[in-house]
Order: sequence, then structure tokens, then C-alpha cells
Amino acid sequence: MRAGQPGPRGGARRGCPVLALDGSPTAIAHVRQAAAAAGLPVEADVADLRTFAIQGEFDTVVSIGLLMFFDCPAARRKLGELQAHLRPGGIAVLNVLVEGTTYLDMFDPAAYCLFPDGEPEKHFPGWEILVSGYEDFPAPGGRVKRFATLIAKKPAAAVHSDGAVM
Repeated sequence: MRAGQPGPRGGARRGCPVLALDGSPTAIAHVRQAAAAAGLPVEADVADLRTFAIQGEFDTVVSIGLLMFFDCPAARRKLGELQAHLRPGGIAVLNVLVEGTTYLDMFDPAAYCLFPDGEPEKHFPGWEILVSGYEDFPAPGGRVKRFATLIAKKPAAAVHSDGAVM
């Protein structure tokens, strides 16, 4: 995305179709209203992202504040699913809370995942890592929210000598 046109809205402003999914009806209503007011090509749907089956391929996949609300095996599976539906040369944007986070009030104690430092990058072998960083933010009660942000470019499709695309 170009500076001044971050995230899905930037893509939509350039005419790219955008699919926005969230478990919150309020969030989806806001996205729909903003997109309609701006005349942007945004499809916004309420979805249980734990069970939602992704269809098709995308140029960009953005997952902000999602995977940490799944248990770790489910979070890793969903990350793999997001990667699998990204076109070769596409961009993945990932932002998750990681170990070192001490503010856990928003989580179901039986179902959340804080990736260890360095783990997000390990899920992108062979990808070009464009951005990788960790940042701490203050939280209530003197606690901390520690976020990892990763932006990675999926490798272009490999082509066999017989012309078959992998």
C-alpha cells in the first residue's frame, strides 16, 4: 500500500475489491456504512473466523488482532489457511499479541494464543520479510500489551521446466 492509503481502505480507494470479515456485527455495520458513504468496493460480512472457510485467492491478507483469540493449534492452522489463499507475490500483514503480554483480561483463559518472540517469522520460510517488529504498549493496572507486526511477501510461483506452475 502507498503512504496515505493504508490498509484495506487504501486498496478500495484504488478500485480494488475488498472483503472485510469480523465477528462483531457493530464493526461490520461501521465498515459497511463507511464504504457506502465513500462509494468503495467493500464487501463486509459478520463471520465466526474460527470456522469460516476462506474461498478464493487474494492479493493481500490482513490479520490484525485475530489469531491471539484462538487456542494456539487453531491460530497456527488459521495462519496457514490465510497464507494458502494468498496469491504468489501477495502480501500478508499480521499483528498479534505475543509472549511478554501481561494484560490478559480480554481472553478466554482456555482459548488464547500468545506466540513466542520470533515465532511469527518462522511461519514464513522462503517469504520476503518486509517488516518485522515488536512493540510494547501500556495497559490497565500497570500491565503491558506486547505486539508483533509482520509484513511478508509470498514468493512468486515456481515454474517447472515443463511450464507447470507450483
